Amino acid sequence: MRLAGPLCAGVLLWFAAVAIAQEPVADPPAAARQRDQTEAPPAARSDIYPTYPDPGRPRVIVPENADAPPERVVAGLSSDAVSITASFDGSNILIYGAVAREAPVPDGPPLEVIVTIEGPSQALTVRRKTRQVGIWINTESLEVGAAPSFYVVSTSGPLDQILQPDWDTRYRISVPLAMRSFAGELTVEDTVPFTEALVRLREGNGLYRTDEAGVNVVDQTLFNADIRLPANLIEGDYKTRIFLLREGRIIDVFRAPIEVRKVGIERWLYRLAFDRPLLYGLMSLAVAIAAGWGASSAFRLLRRR
Repeated sequence: MRLAGPLCAGVLLWFAAVAIAQEPVADPPAAARQRDQTEAPPAARSDIYPTYPDPGRPRVIVPENADAPPERVVAGLSSDAVSITASFDGSNILIYGAVAREAPVPDGPPLEVIVTIEGPSQALTVRRKTRQVGIWINTESLEVGAAPSFYVVSTSGPLDQILQPDWDTRYRISVPLAMRSFAGELTVEDTVPFTEALVRLREGNGLYRTDEAGVNVVDQTLFNADIRLPANLIEGDYKTRIFLLREGRIIDVFRAPIEVRKVGIERWLYRLAFDRPLLYGLMSLAVAIAAGWGASSAFRLLRRR
């Protein structure tokens, strides 16, 4: 009877561990291929992959830097890898760079810089609850084919003033346009409330963010941005983009990757849970029983004293 409490707790923990461990996870190469397909589907299927906020707008593939621009980005990152450990509480990435040009600084409006960091894309479902017969139930849902798990935009000025809307649509810079496509057939008349709700929820969790005036530009030549990465990051390859703008138009783009990975015992347990779910469940059961037995023994000794 003394083992009943620890054994029950261990059995419950074992069932939870097995249920979590059996969730499917895509391998990194396959996930990367899936993201590429959702970002640029064939033109013939553009009606099946509408974009937000204009579902009827066809996709336009714009070649980047087809001609050598008069001003080019030369940039670097303070770190191109982030290690997630048990004590990980977030990280700061310093992005710095300069503008390379062979002529004097052009006259007119000043140079502007936009920096974005995008996490791995995920498919998800956004559901709407309505109150019926005194209870809240799911009535409508929208399947988003690809939404970044993390997305931050840092700019040298107000985004709506330094970036023209058509250039925003081409490069999908602002947070609402970061979602790539909708999956399957649309079952709702208006998709905007669903995508707005998704953005609002992720902004509340610190996963989506717009930092206006977060980029410091010096003499239209040097720039830097200090971007905070939250603690609730997921593993994957993160994409950094740096845009140079003049008069609201993008004149050059620089791209750099950031690798986010679990390390140490955390990564070993994470991989064990997905690769060997039965072994992970048995280990969890054994740890739960041992912990319960140890706690009951400790309390029994304290009562005797």
